[in-house]
Amino acid sequence: MRLVIARCSVDYAGRLTAHLPSAPRLILVKADGSVSIHADDRAYKPLNWMSPPCTLKEGDDRVWTVVNKAGEKLIITMEEILHDSSHELGVDPGLIKDGVEAHLQELLADRIETLGDGYTLIRREYPTAIGPVDILCRDADGATVAVEIKRRGEIDGVEQLTRYLELLNRDPHLAPVKGVFAAQEIKPQARVLATDRGIGCVVLDYNALRGIEDDKLRLF
Repeated sequence: MRLVIARCSVDYAGRLTAHLPSAPRLILVKADGSVSIHADDRAYKPLNWMSPPCTLKEGDDRVWTVVNKAGEKLIITMEEILHDSSHELGVDPGLIKDGVEAHLQELLADRIETLGDGYTLIRREYPTAIGPVDILCRDADGATVAVEIKRRGEIDGVEQLTRYLELLNRDPHLAPVKGVFAAQEIKPQARVLATDRGIGCVVLDYNALRGIEDDKLRLF
């Protein structure tokens, strides 16, 4: 990972346009090729970013141009570089899920038809170079489907699944691979991002997966 702290302005040109005026910012360039721009607030969320696969070109005039496969551009104009360092983080072991998420994965694997008629399980914790995919399965048409499971579905979960899909789709034995984002609750912003990327969303009922009836009174 490369960490750059610089006074810079940022322009995004794509389906929309956006401009960040000159200010000190943190720029992260990750090994997967992603580039993100951060301020000293907003917790972990970047001000702007470019997801992989993308290319970074550093011009002699201190202008960085990041281009993704859709031709969208993130143009970073450096005025002053305050810090520039690179660090080798190695392969991340992946997120250790809490008990509920781990149980959701187990239950969904046992009841994979919850995703749709004709779905069949390939395996849980399918290994990749960037961590295991929660569930890999096939739909009724035989297409490969990667499933990311969260207790609460937020944007970072969609980004995680996007990275898995980009990697899995390079494997000719699996491609084309579709994505499903499954959670007990999916935030509206995460649903919008998933839909934009062609990823399906499924809300999981924990009790139903466990075979527990709803305790609400019913007329019929």
